Amino acid sequence: MKEFKRQHYVNQLILRKHNDMIKIITGLRRSGKSYLLNTLFVNHLLEQGVSVDCIIQIDLEDAKNKPLRDPMIMLRYIEERSNDSRQYYVILDEVQLMSEFEEILNTLLKRRKYDVYVTGSNSRFLVTDVITEFRGRGDEIRIYPLSIAELHEAFPEKSWIDLWREYSLYGGLPQVVLMTDEAQKTKYLKQLFRTTYLKDILDRYRIQQVEEFSQLIDFVASAIGSLTNPLKLANTFVTKGFKLDSRTVNQYLGYLLDSFLISEAKRYDIRGKQYIGSPCKYYFTDIGLRNARLNFRQTEETHLMENIIYTELLRRDCAVDVGVVEVEEKVEGKRQHKRLEVDFVCNNGYKRCYIQSAYSMPSYDKIQQELQSLMRINDNFLKVIITADMTPTHQMENGVLILNLTDFLTKENSLPL
Repeated sequence: MKEFKRQHYVNQLILRKHNDMIKIITGLRRSGKSYLLNTLFVNHLLEQGVSVDCIIQIDLEDAKNKPLRDPMIMLRYIEERSNDSRQYYVILDEVQLMSEFEEILNTLLKRRKYDVYVTGSNSRFLVTDVITEFRGRGDEIRIYPLSIAELHEAFPEKSWIDLWREYSLYGGLPQVVLMTDEAQKTKYLKQLFRTTYLKDILDRYRIQQVEEFSQLIDFVASAIGSLTNPLKLANTFVTKGFKLDSRTVNQYLGYLLDSFLISEAKRYDIRGKQYIGSPCKYYFTDIGLRNARLNFRQTEETHLMENIIYTELLRRDCAVDVGVVEVEEKVEGKRQHKRLEVDFVCNNGYKRCYIQSAYSMPSYDKIQQELQSLMRINDNFLKVIITADMTPTHQMENGVLILNLTDFLTKENSLPL
């Protein structure tokens, strides 16, 4: 059976060992959080000479561990397993299932012999609470589904064309990737969306307007890469014969964001150096789940590529916004203000780059169209066009980097960020 090394995340965990913080591994359900901690990281600890009885692993989703969802029972259990002065590693899966989990984590944090790692599938109940409770002593590591680079490493025999086709259709959830039959992948993704992701949100937030919430997911899935906002989405409901106000739409979008199903890219005025606010763009964390939600009916490669690029930038720890460049042009003797869009403004510390996603640039006019907004940015940060055309990565005379999609997705250092 194939093993995914997930070295990017293992390295992050190794860097954070014994840092006197709660390590919070968050991300989409079924994206590999438990495997990362309980297999890959535990193997690292064992290789470093840590005794197996100094590693306390508890899966709170497991029915046999249901009593441990009581915080005091959990604390007693951990204490009984660690009644000496050795260093212990505590790994708690889906910790949000335990009531008052913040108090337990805080207690463990104060006892220096515990190095604590937790996973969770909901940001509102986990990251926000922990970071607030511990005032900066909660250290989040966000995990994403498998990247194409990780698939390329695990399946070196597959061609780029086959990898791209499979990934852009079925995404990177580990269980799906390991399936060999396409009908099985399709069925599993649809079932997973319905019985795991959708059911989890409906149950957790006690949503009554189930049909409307389901429709909202479809609207967002259909509009990846398009600017939208709660009011626009609410108006779409009106045209479909539903009644859902913008406030409720905004609340429902928050639930999707908290569950890590989607991410939000806000608009940023590059020249004015400020956020513009609504509207914004939404992208799916796993493109396979998005496609399955729409019964694989809307698989335009331009949109799929944009979504995959966005998620890959997040995986590389970039903060990603949608860029806007305000320009003034003369039209028939009159000055007019115009807003040009930059697909992605990427920041990582003091580093920045501007990216346009262009599936194909078959002509000089198309190249100029993609360059239009980039060339209006008056700073020295890197400007990039990522294209699926099979042209080699190269730098143009104007300094813009034409980056082949294959190079971007398979080479970690393809962007200096």
